[in-house]
Amino acid sequence: MKMRTLALLAGVAILLTGCQREERDTRPDPVKGAGDQAVPVTSLAPGGERPVDTDAKAARFADNAFHMSEGKRLFDWFNCSGCHSRGGGGMGPALMDDKWIYGSSIENIHATIRDGRPNGMPAFGGRVPDDQIWELAAYVRSLAGKSSKAAAPGRNDDLMPHPSENRLPDATTLGRSP
Repeated sequence: MKMRTLALLAGVAILLTGCQREERDTRPDPVKGAGDQAVPVTSLAPGGERPVDTDAKAARFADNAFHMSEGKRLFDWFNCSGCHSRGGGGMGPALMDDKWIYGSSIENIHATIRDGRPNGMPAFGGRVPDDQIWELAAYVRSLAGKSSKAAAPGRNDDLMPHPSENRLPDATTLGRSP
């Protein structure tokens, strides 16, 4: 009986050491001013896609479904819809189209939110933690469909031109009668 118990305990110990939990960095340190962010990285001049210095932080936030959903929550929380009307445009420009005056890369969107733009867009760099600005940038980019299709859809279902990708009918069943 004792041998059986020892063998059982040894088996459980082996199984427990083999288990490894997935590790994600879902919540970076939200301390204000965190990160080694340079002072403005873009010029304020309009004129299409202007490349900015690539930021190593951008890769952690771009095309990440968790950060996009947090950005969506922050978009509502900070009342960005007050100017951008849920992404469709209002006092501020539309975020769902292909016309991006200051560029559509996540770095350019981050710089726009952080530094502001002339004639309307205030600078949020000193008021909003940098990681939250990256999350907002990831969500804003998803509104125009510029994010990966593997990540969660950015727009609410009522703003989509068609159902979400996960709600479309299976392509193999199209054209077949039941």
